[in-house]
Amino acid sequence: MGRVRSKSDLPEKICVVCQRPFTWRKKWQDCWHEVKYCSERCRRRRSQAKNEN
Repeated sequence: MGRVRSKSDLPEKICVVCQRPFTWRKKWQDCWHEVKYCSERCRRRRSQAKNEN
């Protein structure tokens, strides 16, 4: 088993839609460099965010 990390040690990104910080999740371990959105809801709203800017 690997070393257990505390939540404060996990990498963070800022969601491009809602501008809120979100942390790494295990389901994103293979594609973390591609993740832009904090949730499915923000991913669906991405076109609205482009129109507002």
